[in-house]
Amino acid sequence: MQFGVSLAFTEASDYVPLAIAAEANGFAAVTLPDHLVYPRTLSVPYPYTEDGVPRFDEDDPFPDPWLTAMAMAGATRSLWFYTSVYVLPARNPFHVAKMLSSAAQLSNNRMALGVGMGWMPEEFAAGGQAFAQRGRRADEMIEVMRKLWSGEWVEHHGEFYDFAPLKMRPPAPGHIPIYVGGFSAPAMRRAARHDGWIADLHSLAELEQLIARVRNFRAEAGLAAKPFEILSFGCSDAWGADGFRAMRDMGVTVTSTMPGVFYGAGIKASLHQKIDAMKRFADDVIGNI
Repeated sequence: MQFGVSLAFTEASDYVPLAIAAEANGFAAVTLPDHLVYPRTLSVPYPYTEDGVPRFDEDDPFPDPWLTAMAMAGATRSLWFYTSVYVLPARNPFHVAKMLSSAAQLSNNRMALGVGMGWMPEEFAAGGQAFAQRGRRADEMIEVMRKLWSGEWVEHHGEFYDFAPLKMRPPAPGHIPIYVGGFSAPAMRRAARHDGWIADLHSLAELEQLIARVRNFRAEAGLAAKPFEILSFGCSDAWGADGFRAMRDMGVTVTSTMPGVFYGAGIKASLHQKIDAMKRFADDVIGNI
């Protein structure tokens, strides 16, 4: 199992020094949050908390993940960059395909696209995209992007996108992995068709059940024998090396952490606190897994 660092709640100016510190301390990746906008009035409750209140607020930073990933890629050699999660159907597939293939080319193919279907209608309106049928449209977006990444003449005639032969350059330099977040049945079925599933913060028992479920969907799709990644953000009852070993043993392949939170500095710890916490985490956990 590899470890990553979550850059949620992080100012854009801290991204590059944190990426350098993460790589130096044995972390394999950073995970990048995403939202386009935060409306003054939310028309729907946040689906991932009991009270419907988002875990973030209007002043939390969400810099563009691909621009920040490129800045960090230029300062590192091996670190991977995962979006977790990118609100894919709030975007145009041609723009996403172009940004991601360019970023992959310039980073020696260290980009991974982690997607979610979104929950905030106002965000889709800001992006000029329909909120309805966003899951089906995202499925077709991925199909379109895979075609565009070939760098060859491609055409597409689908439910949401229809175009005559065209070519997008540069091509992707290799396979760009796609991970899907969420734990509804449609989200997990979607994840099972691609390269990996992104969990939320669960208990160990809950995570074990969810991993079994996504593996069942993977088997139903006839893909059980092919490699599949599980990206977790930790477990509410798994602290220390023993807890992370349990996650590894149940099949988690990448765990994205917030070492500042792990050592009590909170989600809005200073840059210095976050780097110090990374060093402690590397000694206490990464070195003992």
